[in-house]
Amino acid sequence: MSTKPNRSIFLADDDADDCMLFQDALKEVSTTTELTTANDGVELINLMQTSVPPPPDVIFLDLNMPRKNGFECLEQIRKTKAWESIPVVIFSTSGQEEMIRKVYEEGANYFIRKPGSFLKLKQAIKQILDIDWTKHTFKPAAENFYCQY
Repeated sequence: MSTKPNRSIFLADDDADDCMLFQDALKEVSTTTELTTANDGVELINLMQTSVPPPPDVIFLDLNMPRKNGFECLEQIRKTKAWESIPVVIFSTSGQEEMIRKVYEEGANYFIRKPGSFLKLKQAIKQILDIDWTKHTFKPAAENFYCQY
């Protein structure tokens, strides 16, 4: 487990149950990581405008949200100079190839299909937290982009 203190994750997801499960899994994986949640894309962008800097270490982004979806958020994040280098992990129930290809091309760092179990959710979160984003290539090869648990 990583021990880097005071890490910050933003999670944008309109499903309250998914947010609660993510929070519980994160607590079991890392006690030094702070989670900030947004219920939709508009809330995420407002949060980014008021909270950054400092930027979060990583953003987990659901695609299907009301008001502003994950595609729109990703586009805005990548076009905003202060946010463009923040790692973005797409975290979605969908695993459609077209969606995966689109977010890859738009600059997401990873695509994780929401796991079906709590244990697999913890594994997915741990995998992302274990990445040293300062040394990691910003955009993985396409074959390493999609992770299914």
